[in-house]
Amino acid sequence: MTNNMRELEQSDMTPLPHKQFAQHWLRSEKVLNKIVTAAALHKRDRILEIGSGTGVLTSRLLWESEAVVAVEIDRDLCQNLAQRIAREDNCLLLQNDILSLDLNTQLAASETRFQNPNKVIANIPYNITGPILEKILGTIAQPAAAYELIVLLVQKEIAERLCTPPGSKTFGALSVRVQYLAECEFISAVPAKAFFPPPKVDSAIVRLRPRAFELAAEDPKLLESIVKMGFSNKRKMLRNNLKGVIESNQITQFLEQLEINPQARAEDLNVRDWVALSNKLA
Repeated sequence: MTNNMRELEQSDMTPLPHKQFAQHWLRSEKVLNKIVTAAALHKRDRILEIGSGTGVLTSRLLWESEAVVAVEIDRDLCQNLAQRIAREDNCLLLQNDILSLDLNTQLAASETRFQNPNKVIANIPYNITGPILEKILGTIAQPAAAYELIVLLVQKEIAERLCTPPGSKTFGALSVRVQYLAECEFISAVPAKAFFPPPKVDSAIVRLRPRAFELAAEDPKLLESIVKMGFSNKRKMLRNNLKGVIESNQITQFLEQLEINPQARAEDLNVRDWVALSNKLA
């Protein structure tokens, strides 16, 4: 192919993509290599793959890790992949919906090597990106720090929101929530032509490293609440969006004490500012 983008081979038996599952098959070897490189795989790694699809990523993960737990909702794809990896004994293939799956309970009954995956590597369906992020990262109030590294292929717009710094137009409530829970890194943009069929939007690879934030929220539920309220109307100043929690003059006083411009909008505050403000209100 042009632009150094080699196509990955698909089996003649591979089912056609289903619109209901928002399926788009990755066909670029160059992109596949970037995903694997970003994951920094070791033979000790136990991988959770969400949406194994045709298995092109699954196969690479099986070569370079101790074990792979592949979760795929599509029954036909599961049957196809089961045949493709029939000789591999380090893959546990689960035909299930990742959002409703009680993974810990499922894995507790499996072989030891499939328990407690330490990395998540996935090309996830774009229409459920938010719920999947919450599933694997948790929330501010209830973090789920089960993984040391997460590499995702997501919609480019979402990738930018996850990794953008404050002050950017794309910085929003999602940015604050995820950056509170993990270090976020934009790895590479991925063009639509890297998939079959090509989606209507471009994609990107992101890498997340879950960790405890340097300044902990004293009341995580309050932090979640004020972040949601703060970004409820991005055209308004923050002090006006937070009137439901605290009077405008008092929020102005708190902002001044934290050396934040009283006329700031929600996107002007970095994650540390949000935590500090939350702790003032706690």
